[in-house]
Amino acid sequence: MPGLPDNFRRVYIDSQDFAYNSRETQGKIPVAAMPRLQDMLAAPAGELSYVVRGMHSKAGKPMLEVVLEGLCQLRCQRCLQRLDYPVKLVSHLILVPPEQLDDTAADDEENDAIPADTRLDVLELLEEELLLSLPFAPKHAAGLCQPALMQAVEIDQAAKNPFAVLAELKNK
Repeated sequence: MPGLPDNFRRVYIDSQDFAYNSRETQGKIPVAAMPRLQDMLAAPAGELSYVVRGMHSKAGKPMLEVVLEGLCQLRCQRCLQRLDYPVKLVSHLILVPPEQLDDTAADDEENDAIPADTRLDVLELLEEELLLSLPFAPKHAAGLCQPALMQAVEIDQAAKNPFAVLAELKNK
């Protein structure tokens, strides 16, 4: 992928083995490494810290805990300018055989279920969890958006319009 650091490497895990043995992996991931996220970003700058832990649910089922922290520069849907969006995400994901995914999803209301995978791409997992956690239409808080500034510029431009002078003469 363009723009990725030379030392960046993808991490793959055997999800059930990872959970059963209570393993953990952590690191930092460039925001630019998440291709499906790019359309929502004002800039692909920065990086996110992550931790993926294997564990067991209260019912003894294998699960992953995904922790993701950092800052994304989303695009405000009002003004289309940069919106600094802090990311602080914690997800618990029950691992189930793919053929049992529908049954398990209905049984556990506290945690989401994902198919167990012998080669789970951690980057794809992180990107998916991040995308699911982001607001559908991110916006600046009221009064902080650029359109308010743009309206003032448009009013100023209208006052300098040469036809505005003609309109004034017509009204005299």
